[in-house]
Amino acid sequence: MKTDSQLQKDVVDELSWAPDVEHGHIGVAAHSGVITLTGHVPNHAMKMAAERAARRVRGVKAVAQDIEVRFASDPKNSDDEIAQRILSLFAWDVSIPDEKIQVKVGKGYVMLTGEVEWNFQKSAALKAAGRINGVRGVMSYLTVRSRPTVFDVRERIVAALKRSAEVDAKGIDVHVEGSTVRLGGSVNA
Repeated sequence: MKTDSQLQKDVVDELSWAPDVEHGHIGVAAHSGVITLTGHVPNHAMKMAAERAARRVRGVKAVAQDIEVRFASDPKNSDDEIAQRILSLFAWDVSIPDEKIQVKVGKGYVMLTGEVEWNFQKSAALKAAGRINGVRGVMSYLTVRSRPTVFDVRERIVAALKRSAEVDAKGIDVHVEGSTVRLGGSVNA
């Protein structure tokens, strides 16, 4: 007798082998020979083909059919469809660093995680995710990487020079322009 995990694997393999089944959105669970099929397909014929494929596997005693038929014209509201639409929208929006943001969707709620360089990127991601049909809410766990200002850099260098026992900080001028720091003046050797 097959274990539940082996039976589940065999049914998944049979679904992927069936030419009349798009198995990408079909989930399979197995318990004591009973197979539960979940997910969605684009038409009723494919739903029935998935059930027939599951019944062909040796060891399947019964099939619980929970596959939903969704037409292409129906609103895209399942969690996987919402996640895919958000990722596509992020990829097309140049203000969103899509490679730095992870998207998780559960029961219509979107969670964004990752690190962005600017606050406008965080705002753009939140706004874009909220525009997708079927989204019930967006939670942001995005962090904005803080960038030091020119003043902060200068003050930190001056403070480090003052802390140094080997250097007389009074004779050193610190100039910061963009990402370039120039030290000038004279020191005692």
